[in-house]
Amino acid sequence: MPRMDGLEATRIIRKLPGYRNIPIIALTAHAMRADVVKTMEAGCNLHVTKPITKNHLIDAIKKSL
Repeated sequence: MPRMDGLEATRIIRKLPGYRNIPIIALTAHAMRADVVKTMEAGCNLHVTKPITKNHLIDAIKKSL
């Protein structure tokens, strides 16, 4: 995203009234343990790494709901 990254967007979304508990899945190429920790600390529910298959994405969505 040109003005902010997904982690910053997640932090902003989590502060909005009524959006604290909506599922947010991070889809990223960053797969190191430190990246997963940053993602979760930002407020994401799941951290999914690329490349991703259709079935993997469906499983992630089901897990989040």
